[in-house]
Amino acid sequence: MGWLLLFSAGCSEIVFALSLKYNEGFSKLWPSVLTCFSGAGSFYLLMLSLKSLPLGTAYAVWTGMGAVGVAVIGIVMFKESADWIRLVSILLIVVGIAGLKLTHVE
Repeated sequence: MGWLLLFSAGCSEIVFALSLKYNEGFSKLWPSVLTCFSGAGSFYLLMLSLKSLPLGTAYAVWTGMGAVGVAVIGIVMFKESADWIRLVSILLIVVGIAGLKLTHVE
């Protein structure tokens, strides 16, 4: 259950980060509401996942999911750079997340 909560927290973190682009300094109502709710939801789900997962593992996976998700969406939606160094760097984060998951012993 902890990993499912952590995955949900990571997805909420991606929504939170993306909504920051659209709320324009909290001057737009609905993007600002989305920012507040997704941010609070992300932290809440992370907190719940910490009941069964180690802090270091959960935090690293949560931030890694957010970083990879936002970077990939930035490449796809916002036409950000997709040069090979950036893609390899994203892949290294994914490998790190997978490594943390695979080495977690309950």
